[in-house]
Amino acid sequence: MKVLLVDDEDLSRKAIHNFLTNYLGFDVDQFHDPRIALDCWKKNNHQIVISDIKMPGMSGLELLREIKTSAYSRFTDVILITGHADLQSSIQALRSGAWDYLIKPIDVEELAAVINKAQEHLTLLKENDELKNDFDDQLLLSTEEIQKKYKKLSSAYSEIIGIGKIGIFSEKMKHMKDLAMRFHQDRSIPVLITGETGTGKEIFARMIHYGESIETTPFVTINCSSITSSLFESELFGYEGGSFTGSKKTGTIGKLEMAQGGTIFLDEIGDMPLHLQPKLLRVIQLKEMYRVGGVKKIDLDVRFICATNRDITKMISDGLFRKDLFYRLNAGSLHISALKDRIEDIVPLAQMFLREFSESKNRRFKLISKAAMNILENYDWPGNVRELQNTIERATVLYDDIELKAQHIDFLGDLNDEYQTHLHEEDSDRLVLEFPKEGISLEELEQKIIMHLLNLYDGNKSKVSDYLGISRNTIRRKLKEI
Repeated sequence: MKVLLVDDEDLSRKAIHNFLTNYLGFDVDQFHDPRIALDCWKKNNHQIVISDIKMPGMSGLELLREIKTSAYSRFTDVILITGHADLQSSIQALRSGAWDYLIKPIDVEELAAVINKAQEHLTLLKENDELKNDFDDQLLLSTEEIQKKYKKLSSAYSEIIGIGKIGIFSEKMKHMKDLAMRFHQDRSIPVLITGETGTGKEIFARMIHYGESIETTPFVTINCSSITSSLFESELFGYEGGSFTGSKKTGTIGKLEMAQGGTIFLDEIGDMPLHLQPKLLRVIQLKEMYRVGGVKKIDLDVRFICATNRDITKMISDGLFRKDLFYRLNAGSLHISALKDRIEDIVPLAQMFLREFSESKNRRFKLISKAAMNILENYDWPGNVRELQNTIERATVLYDDIELKAQHIDFLGDLNDEYQTHLHEEDSDRLVLEFPKEGISLEELEQKIIMHLLNLYDGNKSKVSDYLGISRNTIRRKLKEI
């Protein structure tokens, strides 16, 4: 990291220079004359500029404006310092594009924290530029592994009309999407979608219906598990007026007629009443139906898509589902694997959800930490993609950070010790640290140590700061990051 330091007060400048070089390890160019410093910046484009405000010849605010009006200032953050604190100067500095504003005498820990945040900001800017503006160039310059990652991301999103943007990351998901597109081409083939709850069966049903074109025909859904047996027939087929007690005099059409020209999606088909299954089989085979209490035949032009999370073959052997209906529905078969069986999808899906929820909830989340990735990839996900989506949404509701960290998703519960951040207490005054070979976040370790000491000293921050040899401000700042 290249830093440009400008201050006409020699003592102040040398003290800051010493801290930046000896303690933070930065490459620092220092000047007492802001005009010479500006020329140096134009040649070297330092990422961080730290400048005093009150200086002869050119003020820090004027230097800031010169830098910010340059075409090369996008990846430079300016931090202004002064011994003359006033609200107007602060407002001027921030309005002119300063990253932050510090008061002399400088608290070096506060300065380090501000620089750290500026580094994060510049890193994100560069990553966004790489993805938005220099995508193809980055592919050529990156390693083979990064190239594969970028190619994967560039082709992973599919815009499905009626669904929106979905993530297609793994080979399994690509195969399922291709199969759905083939089923879309022939409306006469019934499709049975199987898979655990939360795997996205309805999304694939809509994919089969809409395809990749603008489809304006109806997509009608009926959940077979949410309708009582006595009402199911009229809900599906409709009824003629006066056909049963409490019915409308004018009658009503059912979901099948609503789907004319389009698709009927029978979700949880395994819960369909057994006595109605022969009627559904007849409708699928003959493409015609009668309303309840009606004598007029109604021709149907409807695509049938069904879904279930139940084991239909076992239900057949138990006498709970008709074999002939199963064979007819299974003409087009699509099985969606559980999320735990396609681990390669977990992190990309989480990243997709993170970006969506960060945008909709006005959060700063951009990345997922390595520790959080380990937790996500080694959780069983009994609720599948729906649970993953809900997990990321909950994290974005509870927290706001640049990076999704392990502590943001600790509500998932205890995981296998091999994949946890291995920190646990054996005695009240002992903290045992174990270091997994996958790596561990130093920030997480710091936070765990601080929390342990706060418990040990009954929340007394002064004792904790004395014990660790850091300021109370640092303690407070690190607690805010938790």
